[in-house]
Amino acid sequence: MPFDFRRAQGTCVHLTVPFTPFNLASSTTSVGNGLNILRPHWRRGLAVSKLSVCCCLFILFLFLSELTGFITTEVVNELYVDDPDKDSGGKIDVSLNISLPNLHCDLVGLDIQDEMGRHEVGHIDNSMKIPLNSGAGCRFEGQFSINKVPGNFHVSTHSASAQPQNPDMTHVIHKLSFGDTLQVQNVHGAFNALGGADRLTSNPLASHDYILKIVPTVYEDKSGKQRYSYQYTVANKEYVAYSHTGRIIPAIWFRYDLSPITVKYTERRQPLYRFITTICAIIGGTFTVAGILDSCIFTASEAWKKIQLGKMH
Repeated sequence: MPFDFRRAQGTCVHLTVPFTPFNLASSTTSVGNGLNILRPHWRRGLAVSKLSVCCCLFILFLFLSELTGFITTEVVNELYVDDPDKDSGGKIDVSLNISLPNLHCDLVGLDIQDEMGRHEVGHIDNSMKIPLNSGAGCRFEGQFSINKVPGNFHVSTHSASAQPQNPDMTHVIHKLSFGDTLQVQNVHGAFNALGGADRLTSNPLASHDYILKIVPTVYEDKSGKQRYSYQYTVANKEYVAYSHTGRIIPAIWFRYDLSPITVKYTERRQPLYRFITTICAIIGGTFTVAGILDSCIFTASEAWKKIQLGKMH
């Protein structure tokens, strides 16, 4: 039925609106509970951010490590039985540098013998004698070749025109090497095993025997170029020799034999495809582990959220 305003004239109409008082404490509690619910999400975001930074640093560290390994040249060694330097004509180059401070240069000589019948007394080719101690001593420097068969070479007075009565064979060996000189940082071999040998305090009338086992050595660089050298092991003895005629003239003997084993050093660098594969594996593996950790953090935060909602109810 429509409302008749005419009847309502002069009548006062009272409208009653229910009023609910505002509960400030309840509202504060609700806001606090809401913040408690949001706090795990904020903590999870912070944890994920830290995890991302750690992953990036970890990837950077591994990348730099692999890059260093990729740039660095690796030297790999192997052993095999063969004569590596077949083009040498069966010869080995020898470099000898020795000082005899108490033996005159006119008396010093080099003799070479081997099982192929070679017997050379007073070898002088590519050799030099330098007087020491005002002419009382001598330094012998020589380069010569030996056959690839067992034999010896020795420093003695055998080539002198007149043999001294009591030759003093005390000496210092500065260098004894075979083949090419290898100056490579990554290879630490016995290429000059007798370098620095000091026999100045030994018996002046004694002979010295150095027994050498020569090991062929090949060094191949990244370009494929090969250099041939020889390492050697050494054993020595000192003695005064006598025969039925009396004391034998002393000498410094280097008796050698060749090993059938060859040592080969090869320069290698990691292939590019292996470097790329390793980098991809590092990135993929790191993000996989990061995803697992992120999932664990998310699960923990959801569990915390449910616990907080349970406390509210």
